[in-house]
Amino acid sequence: MQTLLLDRRTQDMIEGYVPDGELLRSLVRFFSIFSDGTRLRILSALAISEMCVTDISRVLGINQTTVSHQLRFLKDAGMVSYVRRGKVMFYSLYNEIVNDVLLKGVEFLGY
Repeated sequence: MQTLLLDRRTQDMIEGYVPDGELLRSLVRFFSIFSDGTRLRILSALAISEMCVTDISRVLGINQTTVSHQLRFLKDAGMVSYVRRGKVMFYSLYNEIVNDVLLKGVEFLGY
């Protein structure tokens, strides 16, 4: 058995900080949302303006069925919210933190 080179305080800090259990599962679900190009494009567009499915489809060149499917996924994940105006649903980012995550990714990549 190898001896740890870390002091006990550092080891305890690491063990207390590194996620596990439900927090780890939640983080994995959260970050998996950003692993799909279509979802990233939709989130980026919604960071600029509230839109309906038709607008998202036209602006991004994605068929409406795909947009609707991805919006349902994003809504279930708590990333987007919506409001009904007559017969049309308008989608927007649920929270600006979503946009912050996107911008941090762009910043990390140096763009």
